[in-house]
Amino acid sequence: MSQLIRLRAIEGPHCGLCWESRTLLRIGRYDQSEIVLSDNSVSRYHAEIRASSSGWVLSDLQSTNGTHINGSRVGSGPHPLQVGDVVKIGDSSIKVETILGSSFSLLPPVPPSSLQIEATTRTTWNKAFEGLPLDTAQTAKPGEPLLALLRAGRHLVYIEQEEQLLDSILLELVSVLDAQRGAIVLAEPPQQVLKLKAVRYAQQNPRRPLSGALTEPGRCAYSQSIALRCFKYGESILCQRIQDDPELAMARSIEWGEMASVLCVLLRTPRKQLGVLHLDRGPHQRPFNEADLRLADALAANVSMGIESAALLRKQRDLFLETITILAQAVEMRDPNTGGHTQRVTKYALLLGEAIKLSTKDMELIRIGGPLHDIGKIGIDDSILRKPGPLTREEFEIMKTHTIKGAEILQTVADLNSIIPIVRHHHERWDGGPGGYPDGIGGQAISHLARVVALADAFDAMTSDRPYRKGMPPEQAFAEIERMAGRQFDPVMAHCFLGIKDRILQTIDENTVSDTPSRQTRLIQDKF
Repeated sequence: MSQLIRLRAIEGPHCGLCWESRTLLRIGRYDQSEIVLSDNSVSRYHAEIRASSSGWVLSDLQSTNGTHINGSRVGSGPHPLQVGDVVKIGDSSIKVETILGSSFSLLPPVPPSSLQIEATTRTTWNKAFEGLPLDTAQTAKPGEPLLALLRAGRHLVYIEQEEQLLDSILLELVSVLDAQRGAIVLAEPPQQVLKLKAVRYAQQNPRRPLSGALTEPGRCAYSQSIALRCFKYGESILCQRIQDDPELAMARSIEWGEMASVLCVLLRTPRKQLGVLHLDRGPHQRPFNEADLRLADALAANVSMGIESAALLRKQRDLFLETITILAQAVEMRDPNTGGHTQRVTKYALLLGEAIKLSTKDMELIRIGGPLHDIGKIGIDDSILRKPGPLTREEFEIMKTHTIKGAEILQTVADLNSIIPIVRHHHERWDGGPGGYPDGIGGQAISHLARVVALADAFDAMTSDRPYRKGMPPEQAFAEIERMAGRQFDPVMAHCFLGIKDRILQTIDENTVSDTPSRQTRLIQDKF
């Protein structure tokens, strides 16, 4: 029997959605179906795809308007499916993208008899919730499971960063299930390799790691063998007494992690399996029981939609940053003298942002605003932008307008309004004196992000070559920043920038490997 099938909608109102299953996919307008098609031409119970002894097969459930495979209407079936087949139901065309085997074959085999498992549960995303709030027989406080679901899900409303979301979810689940530790392990495409993404220790655990650490030195955050089985077979697992299983008791992750009982539950949505949630208790705690397994399974189903959405948002951000980088490179290609400038400025600005402890949101704005800080140069004439020598006073006045032109470009994209201050004000002076442009503002009136980028931009301008002048060595540039602190640059930020000299120099060395020309030049007002 095939282990897994993956489908993707390639046409219609659900285009782009994916679904996966190891057993059954029901298709129809019924909201309990695994594939819900909101289309009046689709029957309530339209068709189903299930695993059989001979492979995956599709059956039409006597639908009103029929089911088509590769353009041909089929009967009640069953009809075998192969990779590449296109199933058309109503306005939706759904392609059989993968039948596995293949991507899961890279996971180490986990024989069913190799683990001592007290209980498992294999439910659909919808079924995970049924009856749970009413199960009060083994619950200290009636209604507590429902409250736990609400508490665990509240993080999905206001957290967008994937790392923060995973950490917040674990914080709640470790508390709700009285675990000594929790871990989230997600499958990474294309080979669906399980990778540890987040770890959270109970607040009272004296051995919990420092913030941001995924594991404690010499300790393991989860049992790989149990996690692999959970994900491979698509079932949530309760290992109640690990010490009674010779194989598990000898595993390094179990021994080093001081795990006495384990819950390993499947993170999944109606469309796909995402990974596993791993919770463990120590030898001095009460072992997990089947009620804990049901609660953990429901909690995992509850938070999986948010985890999937956060991953999609991260992918969208990554794609957006790639697009921005390409756009910045296109601007730089117009001026052969500034190759790699925006990339280096962004790196220096991010290093400074870390040093002054900018928020996650501000760091994200620098990742976007850094590459785009000179976007306005796209509106500067080539005779000025590509001039091989120093600019005249008139030419320099035109060059200065790149800050205004850049701000005007970004005003047309609402989602980029937050980085307009970086683009418009990265050439302003802290003292508000002559030479700062375009608005001649100073001090706190300059956005703190613009002040960060201004320092990074100036340093790269000083340490970059131009055809008509040789730049200064980095140490001389650092000295110039120190001299201009409180005049051209925010004095606090200048001090912090000087405090990360070693990291800046390391970045320069790393860039030198790929950069052909050196990047040394002087500060003050030139054509940049």
